[in-house]
Amino acid sequence: MIEARAQVTVRYAETDMMGIVYHANYLPWFEVARTQLLREQGFPYRQLEADGYRIPVLEVAAKYLRPAVYDDTLTILAKISEKPLLRIRLEYEVRRGEELLATGSSSHAFCDLRGRPTRPPPAFVARMSEIFR
Repeated sequence: MIEARAQVTVRYAETDMMGIVYHANYLPWFEVARTQLLREQGFPYRQLEADGYRIPVLEVAAKYLRPAVYDDTLTILAKISEKPLLRIRLEYEVRRGEELLATGSSSHAFCDLRGRPTRPPPAFVARMSEIFR
């Protein structure tokens, strides 16, 4: 398993008229943690794009358990539990301290710059094989 954590502070613009974080704002937070995970494994997204790869979202889901509000400091956990082959599945947790606020998941695939599915970079395959022995 691989995991990474990222922190965000809820901005006023991310809340709705009830003072609660609008549900769609969790997806960019998932992305923050996902790109942190890739960076920590030696695959910054900017470099992947420079090398001719993109990793579009194929599917995303979120479950909201407790509300986040303005000025909360949140920790977003992203993890990969299974060795990625052609698709990458990530799971997410959003926490305020120890309190679990939301969970989610996303699936991705490697594509070339024209949007055609392609195999992951050899270095990525080697790193995932090393981690998921």
